[in-house]
Amino acid sequence: MIPWVVLDTAKIPGGGELRLKQRGTEFSIMLGSNELMNSRLSGSEEALAKLAHERIGGRSKPNILIGGLGMGFTLRAALALFGKDARIVVAELVSEVIAWARGPMAELFAGCLDDPRVEIVEADVGKLIRDGMGDYDAILLDVDNGPEGLSRDANDSLYNYTGLYAAKTALKPGGVLIVWSQGPDKSFSRRLHESGFVTDEVKVRASTKGSGARHVVWVAANRGTTKEKDGTTAKGGRAAKGRR
Repeated sequence: MIPWVVLDTAKIPGGGELRLKQRGTEFSIMLGSNELMNSRLSGSEEALAKLAHERIGGRSKPNILIGGLGMGFTLRAALALFGKDARIVVAELVSEVIAWARGPMAELFAGCLDDPRVEIVEADVGKLIRDGMGDYDAILLDVDNGPEGLSRDANDSLYNYTGLYAAKTALKPGGVLIVWSQGPDKSFSRRLHESGFVTDEVKVRASTKGSGARHVVWVAANRGTTKEKDGTTAKGGRAAKGRR
């Protein structure tokens, strides 16, 4: 069997260390012992874009924010689904991940970073959300293994009541917040409901062939208004798990 080779490492601001690995034509991004992404398994990441298109695909000039570049699965799926008038902003906190997309994984990305509809922003997606005032038709989050700060503790602020209020504020009426997770989380589902979102919890397969692990994607529609609630989320006491 071809051995894995570590191509590069990258520090996450305020968090741990990412490792980019390669085995033949296969790539893997690791955080400690957790595999965050594998180039063979893209189904659930692509589902984020497909679910967004089902909800907002008929809108003129849709403005979409993607949190986390990863291996570009969600971005490429969005480009394939949305028209030439779409604007897609990808927030990526780690500069090396952007460099990997243009370097060792360039063939995997197939030039999608140069699509005129795409803007890559090296920044915390939470800041872009907090700065948004009805700017986005869809916000797609795939920055952790679920609605808790796995890659760095500061990401908890994306999923607590304050973070969900910020997401509602950043979305246009009827816009959607879509969140990827390794598995279900009843506490997060409750927070979405209490924050005024109308939510569907969708189970999706890791593989595009309909096989592999089942993951969870929340599709939360911005309906009406809600008051901001103070409070932060706890870790929930569950151990971090790999995505596959």
